[in-house]
Amino acid sequence: MGKLHPLNALVLLASVCLFCSSPTYAEEKRYINIGTGGVTGVYYPAGTSICRLVNKHRKTHGIRCNVESTDGSTYNINAIRAGQLSMGLVQSDVQYDARHGTGTFKEVGPDSGLRAIFALHPEVFTVIAKTSSGIKHIDDLQGKRVSIGNPGSGQRATMEALMAAIGWNRDTFSLAAELKSAKLASALCSDKIDAMIFMVGHPSDAIKQATSSCNSVIVEIMSDKVDRLIAQNSNYQPAEIPGGLYQGNNHSVTSFGVGATLVTSDSTPDDIVYNTVKAVFDNFEEFKKLHPAFAKLNKKQMLTEGLSAPLHPGAIKYYKEVKLM
Repeated sequence: MGKLHPLNALVLLASVCLFCSSPTYAEEKRYINIGTGGVTGVYYPAGTSICRLVNKHRKTHGIRCNVESTDGSTYNINAIRAGQLSMGLVQSDVQYDARHGTGTFKEVGPDSGLRAIFALHPEVFTVIAKTSSGIKHIDDLQGKRVSIGNPGSGQRATMEALMAAIGWNRDTFSLAAELKSAKLASALCSDKIDAMIFMVGHPSDAIKQATSSCNSVIVEIMSDKVDRLIAQNSNYQPAEIPGGLYQGNNHSVTSFGVGATLVTSDSTPDDIVYNTVKAVFDNFEEFKKLHPAFAKLNKKQMLTEGLSAPLHPGAIKYYKEVKLM
């Protein structure tokens, strides 16, 4: 047999290596990415905490988890639906709208493939205003410069629902800014806006930044119109922001809130979801210590509160194994 020409040998070697190194379909499915929100909110550390526990046991299940900072709830739902994200953290009211094709999702219609995994911490509709603006109640926002939330975020969706209930529109404000959460505190304290809205779990680093960088106050939300909004929408519940969490804000403030939830699609393999849930629930006490907003989490409530989409079969398998269902 004659010697193989060096050039042909290289071609043959490249071909063999190409096929050897190409990831199989199964290997690709061992990677998950979780969409969160801005890095100053609670969604990003929540996603990071989940991935941390999943990756901790990677040698056992072979799954690698990565967290992505995104525009928020609405973006995450759309990205999951498009196959760009494996999972995402979303507000419970946004989950409901996506599942039923209401609100922000009225044009695209119901997402029949949306599946719930578990609920997380409560999130409270929060308004922070510069003390010098004179804003003390949500009604005082009229005629002011207000960041109403960036497009794609859950806080924007909730703000639009609130504005509709009150009878407001963008012209209600002298400026309706659409700032991302990472830019809110600096915009407030540099006098580019008078107030910012944020749907967030407390305590929040973004609000700590705003209240410590300049004189600012947490605004009272509740009114007859807000009461009616809560009464007409089962996704909303009365909530309170405790006093003493933030500098210069020693008194509790009443508002309303939703729940943070983790969702995926029905196309996500059962074992991926099963092992994600197992990583969190088998290490539950460790998980609760990863952020102050997780301190009061209850396993039973995490299976039901704010979950309007059906539970994913992979999650159900785990919950039945440990007798939570």
